[in-house]
Amino acid sequence: MLNTGKLAGRTLFITGASRGIGKAIALKAARDGANIVIAAKTATAHPKLPGTIYTAAKEVEDAGGKCLPCIVDIQQEDQVKSAVEEAVKTFGGIDILINNASAISLTGTLQTPMKKYDLMNNINTRGTYMVSRTCIPYLKEGKNPHILNLSPPLSMQPKWFGGHVAYSIAKYGMSMCVLGMAEEFKPDGIAVNALWPKTAIWTAAMSMLGGGSEEMRKQCRTSEILADAAYVMLTKDSKSFTGNFTIDEDVLKDVGVTDLDQYACEPGHELLPDFFLPDEDPKDLKQQMEQAGIKPAFSGSAPPAQSQVAKVFESIQGLLGETYVAGTQAVYQFELKGDEAGQWFLDLKNGAGSAGSGAPPEGAADVTMKMDSADFVKMFQGEIKPTAAFMSGKLKMEGDLMKAMKLETLMKKMPQSKL
Repeated sequence: MLNTGKLAGRTLFITGASRGIGKAIALKAARDGANIVIAAKTATAHPKLPGTIYTAAKEVEDAGGKCLPCIVDIQQEDQVKSAVEEAVKTFGGIDILINNASAISLTGTLQTPMKKYDLMNNINTRGTYMVSRTCIPYLKEGKNPHILNLSPPLSMQPKWFGGHVAYSIAKYGMSMCVLGMAEEFKPDGIAVNALWPKTAIWTAAMSMLGGGSEEMRKQCRTSEILADAAYVMLTKDSKSFTGNFTIDEDVLKDVGVTDLDQYACEPGHELLPDFFLPDEDPKDLKQQMEQAGIKPAFSGSAPPAQSQVAKVFESIQGLLGETYVAGTQAVYQFELKGDEAGQWFLDLKNGAGSAGSGAPPEGAADVTMKMDSADFVKMFQGEIKPTAAFMSGKLKMEGDLMKAMKLETLMKKMPQSKL
């Protein structure tokens, strides 16, 4: 996919462009002589992830473009506004916005604490909305202005929600911005489109989902396929090409690119389809990864029927609030054995409190409680008192016993009928 020079002198504002797909799009445009604004958080090197806004900026300039690296957390409106104003001051305006920054956690409802839910929705949906809103006044004055969101085609298929509803809400939120803004700003000649990969793309996120395995990498394409597809879209007439939900390889096929093997990490290897494609199924993706010896970090389907322990924690979550947190100030961890063995937490120290499976998200627990899952359910339903369970040996505790006693006081205040 050759450069045509059509983006020469144009200014692109790209979120999350210090590495991966965002950087690949930046480098593609830079080869035309474009101006690139890299808006990302990574100013110092990460121990596990390569690249910073400064190393990416050097690559952009080496490729023939001009670059303005900006430290931006797109959750922070003041940082977004500051970067946009600096971009306009430096390059005279903004012609193209690429909403690429995204957060991912393919976890079920009970496995996704509100902190993670907020992170995904603040970056994906709110961040996309806010950066777009901030750039649009300048895009109205831009040359052939485009907004391109890296987000999937909209779909109401339950299979793409059941296993990771929080992430799906956040990612489809980006696509809903396309749907609405394309219609809203059509009179202004601003194109608003979405681009999504047909296959898995080898990025830091995909490495995480596949455990960083070499076999996983072989089933992926490189980010260059998205960069080339984005280039095709960004060079189209913004007045006539808007409101589209596109797939990378379809975009390239439409302009005559037939050699898609050039984008494969391992040419000739079987490729793993991406999420949110209408004809694919998350269970099939999980099975394909497992057959290749990869342990995927997602379930591939909706979780099984809720256990009694899960119901207890769901009920607790619904009862929490700042009053309970203020009066307790402790984090509890439960190590359960028996029919419903597992690890669970109750955070009554941070925010409005949270509860769920796994380790506490805010660090070490103040109290660790170990008991049989059946006894745990009885304890929270009021059938067994914590003191009696402890004295009889059914409950073993480690940590701050004074804070353990606060939990018993709290349980007395909770309506048992809701547990």
